[in-house]
Amino acid sequence: MDKSDQKTQNVVEMSDHHPDSGYAAIAQVEAYWEALRGARVVPKRSEIDPRGIEGALENAFIVERVAPGIARLRIAGSHLNDLMGMEVRGMPLTAMFNPNARQLISETIEEVFQAPGTGRFRLTSSGSEGRPEGEARMILLPLKSDLGDVSRLLGCLVFKGQIGLAPRRFDVLDREFTFLMPGTDATPIPDPEQDTPAKPQGVPGFAAPVPPYMTPAPARVRPTDKRPPYLRLVKSDD
Repeated sequence: MDKSDQKTQNVVEMSDHHPDSGYAAIAQVEAYWEALRGARVVPKRSEIDPRGIEGALENAFIVERVAPGIARLRIAGSHLNDLMGMEVRGMPLTAMFNPNARQLISETIEEVFQAPGTGRFRLTSSGSEGRPEGEARMILLPLKSDLGDVSRLLGCLVFKGQIGLAPRRFDVLDREFTFLMPGTDATPIPDPEQDTPAKPQGVPGFAAPVPPYMTPAPARVRPTDKRPPYLRLVKSDD
């Protein structure tokens, strides 16, 4: 794994998972990811401990989002290197697919980041001389970075059969996307009917009652028949 802190409390036993036939590594990675996130929507990348998925390390990988629809492999197990016949770290994940499948892979990667959600694939690789036909499964699970944004994916890819001549690339037979519902730590959506914040209530026994404000009545003018003149002439004989 990369230089992120690894904590011993992140080792979760996954002995009771129920794998699909031949795809136990995918079931183990998914069960570990589910145990880490608990009631949250997405777990953190820094919480991933290789010991938690020890039986699936050769099939596991972590990718980082570098642009919309583009994610590069930061960490990759030996199974992915064997499929491509080279070191795949630093390559885009779409490099493992045939050109006609790359658009769907890119769109799904972006959906997993943005929704967030999980992506599952049933894959096939056509046969040729020295390379028998075979099927594979892949799963993509979102992770948060240390900054809190969903920009990492924990994945697992399992190819069943003889790898044969490398590189071996894949086409998509089937895709399944699952939207992740908010957990208990999700930010609540504000109610538009409650935009005005509630006024703080006074504490009984410590605050004197405040009389309600009353609009003062207009001043009354007493009518009179005689009003003093505004100017008065003062005559003096001196």
